[in-house]
Parts: sequence; structure tokens; C-alpha cells
Amino acid sequence: MSNDVDPATEDRLEHQTDEGAQEMRGRSREVVLTGGPWPEDLGDTMVINMGPQHPSTHGVLRIMMELDSEEVIGAKPVIGYLHTGMEKTAEELTYVQGSTNVTRMDYASPLSNELVFSMAVERLLGLEVPERAVWIRMMMVELNRISSHLLFHATNGMDVGAVSMMLYGWREREVVLRLLEKITGLRMNHNYIRPGGVATDLPDDWREDVLSILATVEAGVADYDLLLTDNPIWRERTVGVGIITTQECLALSITGPILRSTGFAWDLRKAQPYLAYDAVDFDVVYTENGDTFDRYRVRLHEILESIRIVRQCVERMPGGDYRAQDRKVTPPPRSRIDESMEALIHHFKLFTEGFKVPAGETYVAVESPRGEIGCYLVSDGSARPVRMHIRGPSFYNLQAMGPMIEGSLVADAVAIVASLDPIMGEVDR
Repeated sequence: MSNDVDPATEDRLEHQTDEGAQEMRGRSREVVLTGGPWPEDLGDTMVINMGPQHPSTHGVLRIMMELDSEEVIGAKPVIGYLHTGMEKTAEELTYVQGSTNVTRMDYASPLSNELVFSMAVERLLGLEVPERAVWIRMMMVELNRISSHLLFHATNGMDVGAVSMMLYGWREREVVLRLLEKITGLRMNHNYIRPGGVATDLPDDWREDVLSILATVEAGVADYDLLLTDNPIWRERTVGVGIITTQECLALSITGPILRSTGFAWDLRKAQPYLAYDAVDFDVVYTENGDTFDRYRVRLHEILESIRIVRQCVERMPGGDYRAQDRKVTPPPRSRIDESMEALIHHFKLFTEGFKVPAGETYVAVESPRGEIGCYLVSDGSARPVRMHIRGPSFYNLQAMGPMIEGSLVADAVAIVASLDPIMGEVDR
């Protein structure tokens, strides 16, 4: 009996096979993008997990990728491995204790977390902080922005294979963290910016320390630029990789350096000035291509703009008190506790019961190193919030992963994730 198949039948069978492969590929793509159950017959594609324990996911992040050979045809971030319930915890803490809680979300820029929470509380209180506290806050969050971007450049270089960049970035970041430790008492999670002002005044020799560190960081940025910007291998790995448009960013609520790399110069420090940003001179850094290389360039030059702001803070730092004293939302001076029973009672009640905030709700947003971080706060008139919700920019920025990675190679996916600069403590809050 012959095994030969006539040509018409053979063409029909090949057509049916191609249609079946396309159908299976479409089903697997739908699974990656929607999180549905996996079909057993995935055809020629393969689904793999990158993470959640993977050095280039910048935390406990899992990425489900559907591959056709080396090409990524779909990617979905899976979050929740680091969930800490900080928003729910806030309902059990007084407003005095709140800064200690929120500072641990974006642990690379904790002062932005503390600032947005404190400003939300102050808006509900109708409280104006002293001018010196405003300028100290601005200087500190810009120093923290510098340290955060230095961390990005260090890990971004390591992820793409520029191992030396890890050493350079860590070198400058270390000197900034030492300064933050000298002023706040801690390298990270400072609990320094609090409702009513800041925890302590600046040390006596702070000006010399700050100016010396700014010069060190400025020289370091020149090294990074020389090492990477015109490096042909770096450009090969980053230029034209992971492109996203302004329209896609706006549709996904993406902010910060990712949005500005697409040509949209949106920065809350300029668009909706807070603290004293309308009193200092700086530029909003933006580019046009929306690729991995541009996201690197934006953050590199933002360090220089932060240095400009900090230098102006040093020159124009006002005198006066560093925290509000008239509303009893901050502790009395230490010297008064030994002299006044009223001051002692005030200190005791503040740290045991807290202070009451008028009933109401508010939303405050500031520009963190990763974009718009917002705090939605609801008060019922007691010493604890009824509800606190944080708009973490990393949570929204992770949505860019899908359109950026689709159509790229697996090796490019690592560079793309690094360029997002996600902090998972801010995502899984």
C-alpha cells in the first residue's frame, strides 16, 4: 500500500498545521498578558520565568516571558512577593509614627516617602512649617535623589555587563550616604522629615561637608559619562532598545525619567512647585527617543541638576527654627523638658498618644527619583489615619515592561528592566 499523498492534500495539511501553530501562539500570548491558565500545547513558543530570585530584577520581581527562540513575544510582571502591608499598618500608627512606616517603602529614596506623608498631614492640619525646615527638606531630598540615581547607574551598568560602573557608582553613593548618616543618624530609612519640620537641625560643619561631596559627585558623573556615553558596546546594548512613546506612558500613568525620556518634560518640581522649588534655578532634563539609552542619559544629567539645586540651598539656607513649635505637633526643645512640667507632659503625650488631625481627606504628590509619588490620607479627627494610600511610581512604571520588551531579545530584557529602575518595596507595599 503506497504512503504517497497527492499535492492538493499535502498543501491542505501544511496550511492546517500553520493555522494550528498560530492559534497556539495566540493562546499562549493571551495567557502571558492576562494571567490565564496555561494551555498544554504551546506549539513552538516557550514560557520561562525570570525571577523572583534573579540579580537583574532589582528585588523580588518575577517576569513571565513567552519566547520564540531568543525573541520575547510577550512579558508580564508578577508582583506581591515582598508584600508588607504598610498602607494597612498606617491605620494602626499615630501620625507621629507614620514617617517611620512610610520611609521603608522606596528604600532607595526614603526621604521622598517621608516628605509626601508629612506634607499630606500638614495640609490636613493647615500647618505651615518654618522656612528653614522647607529649605532643609529640599536640600535633603535632592541629596537623596543623587544617591538614588547613583545606585541606578551602578546596578544598570552591572546588569548590562559594565562591571566597572558598579564600582564607580558605589564609590560616589557611599560618600552621599555618609553625609545623610551624619545629618539624620542613619544611612537609609531616616525618619528625618516629620510632620511639622525635620527631626534635627543641620550640624555645625554641614556647609563644608555638602560642598565637598557635591564636587566629588560631579567629578564622578564626568567619569560615568566618559566610561559609558560614547562607549560603542554600551550604545549597542542600549540605543534603540526598549522603546516606549509618550502616548503609551500617559496611557499607563508612567511618570519620572521614563516619561521625560520620551520628550515630555513633566516634572512636578516645575509643573506644580512645592517646598521652595519655584525659588531655585534648575532645568527639567528630557530627551526624545524613549529608549534604554535615553533613560540612562536623563538620570545622568538629573544628578547635575540636583547638584545645582543643593548648591543654591547651601547659599540661601535661611536661619530660624527647623520645626513648628506653636501647634504641639513636634516635641519641645530638649532643654525645656528639664525646666518645664508642661514641656515634659507635652513630650510624653506626643509620643504616647500623638496629635489629633482634623477630619478630612487630601492628596499630595511630589517628584521622587522614579516619578510622581503621592499620598492619599483620610482623617476622622483622631490621632491615627482612617486610610492611607501611596501612589508608588515603581508600581505604575512596571507596566511599561510589556510594550518595551515585546519583540526584543532575552538579553535586551535584562537591560530594559534595569532602565526602569524599579524598587519592589514601593510596589509591594
